[in-house]
Formats: sequence, C-alpha cells, structure tokens
Amino acid sequence: MSLYDPIASLPLRIDDYALEGLARTVSSGFERKSTIVVLRGQGEEGRGEDVTYEPEAHDAQQAQGPTLPLQGEWTFDEFSEHLATLDTFPGFEPQQPVYRTYRRWGFESAALDLALRQARTSLHELLGRTPEPVTFVVSSRMGDPPTIAPVQRRLAVYPDLRFKLDATPDWPDALIEQLQATNAVDSIDFKGAYKGTIVDTPTDPDFYRRIAQAFPDAWLEDPDLETEEARAALAPYQDRITWDAPIHSVQDILDAPVLPRTVNLKPSRFGSVKALFEGYEFCEQRGMGAYGGGQYELGVGRGQVQLLAALFHPNAPNDIAPGGYDALDPEPGLPSSPLEVDPAPLGFRRAID
Repeated sequence: MSLYDPIASLPLRIDDYALEGLARTVSSGFERKSTIVVLRGQGEEGRGEDVTYEPEAHDAQQAQGPTLPLQGEWTFDEFSEHLATLDTFPGFEPQQPVYRTYRRWGFESAALDLALRQARTSLHELLGRTPEPVTFVVSSRMGDPPTIAPVQRRLAVYPDLRFKLDATPDWPDALIEQLQATNAVDSIDFKGAYKGTIVDTPTDPDFYRRIAQAFPDAWLEDPDLETEEARAALAPYQDRITWDAPIHSVQDILDAPVLPRTVNLKPSRFGSVKALFEGYEFCEQRGMGAYGGGQYELGVGRGQVQLLAALFHPNAPNDIAPGGYDALDPEPGLPSSPLEVDPAPLGFRRAID
C-alpha cells in the first residue's frame, strides 16, 4: 500500500464552498494576500489556503465567488482528478504557471481537511504516524544594501534561532564574516533557479564558491548550474546542494542537475496531495532527506505545512517558522524550535487553527 492509498479512498461530500480573503503587510514591505478555501458538507467545514503570489489573482477569485463545480459525492482521489480538469483561474491568466499548482493545493488541502473531518479522523491517525516536534529555521533576505541587521536583531530576542538566508552577490566580505561569527546559518538560498520573478538573483560562480567555503555545514539551495563555470565552482560541494523552486514532482527530483541528499518538498509546488505523497514516499524509499518550506501563509496553510513536517521530516531545516518571526524585531514569547505541532483531533489542521 502506498502512502497515498488511505487518503485516495476517503469518502468526500461537498455541498458548497466559500472564499475568505486575507491580507497583511509583511516585513519585506509588500502586501501579502491569500485566499482561504472553505469546503462545506455534512455539517463540516474543510479549510485550505491558496498562496498564489499575485494580489490581482486573489482579488479576481474573490470577486467572482464560488463558481467552480465542486459539489457532489466523491472519493478523495475522484475529487482530485475532477479538480485537475477545471480552470481554477476562470477569466484570469496568472503571471506564473506555477500559481495553478498553488491554487490547486488550496482546494486539495481543504478537501483533505473536510474528508478527514467527515470520516471522524485525523491525518496522523489515518496514516498511523506520530507527529514529532518540528525543527525550523527563519528565512530572511539581508536588506538593500545587505547588512547583518536582519540576523542580529532577531538573535537579540531569540539567541538560539537558526537561519536560511537569501544570498546575493553584493554581500561584502565583512557581512560574510559577521554571519560566520553567529554560527546560526543552516541554509543558503541562492535563488538561482527562479526565472522571471522579483526574486531572481544573478548567477555568480565566484560568489557560489565563496559562500560554500565560508559556510561548510550549510545546505546550498537552488544554485544556477546552467554554466560550466557555476558547475565547476560548486563541484567540490555538490553533496550539500538542494533544490526547491524546480521541484514539483518526483520526476523533477530525478531530473535535477545534481541528485540531492535532501530536497525541499513544498506542498504548494506539488499542487496535488497525491503528487506530494509520492515525493514523501520516494524520499523515504531512497533514504533521501526532505524538509519543508512555506509560502508566507497567512492562515490555516501555515499550520498544515507544519503538520506535514511533523509527520514526514521533523528533524530538518524546515523553513516554516511560526508567524511573527518574519518581523525584523519579533515580539518575545513566540514558540521556539523544535515546535510542538499539536494536531487537531479531526481533519488536516493544527488544534489552534
């Protein structure tokens, strides 16, 4: 039996659904919008979160309302296959094709939550797995111009924090030395696999080499290895290369320029529960490590990715810190790492959600 089989056969009834908009200005200065998908049936509600990074896409969806034909009685897998046939962006073309998988995950995670609640069970009970406390890191860019301040100010409040940092070629040597002194860097994200986005980062083989040498224990995520110079720069360190942005399926892991020892399995990138669970199963069968990543979730979606991490990769540099750590000066009293997830007794969500 595969990991997905118990989920595939879950009965699911959907009577109607609703959309709830969320918005918040985040520390990097942009207004983050997301949409909570609320599927309803048999007196229960299932909730998921569409994390598309395009405010206009959320505005259009919420203005149009719940127009998709989702009502009916299904197995979970039948619903997933039906969802795959629908245009979830009717009358609107998203800027990035990957946003279609983000939106699909919003509906599929809500459907999973609803099916489990209707079955009077939870995800961990259905799978026979025990959630474990989740190790997390805090993701941050270093400002413009880049300085140590984003790390220092957070460490001033939480001295045991660990970080995943977006590295850019304009990092001065002094900053690299300051970061080394913190001994708090678990991962470096080169953002080299992003194309046509606001976070695209220039390819710089010399910078790749400097960073790999400066942080000998850090994972090196998403370098751009299209050039011979870049491949040569990281060849001695390829056992620390990981992937995030290109990974939407098991086949993408196999097709990666370097087969990783660990990989970022970000649920919204996979889109469907089936594809995501195939990724978990692949990693477990291969003895390949995995970790999770968030997408600036504003609602139930954050707890859902934390719960998945608790079930499949708790002891990893999971980029799913609780809300509040994205602030440059986080308030005291936030949950510390490792995070106690505390799943709800029913459904696919944390008890606090």
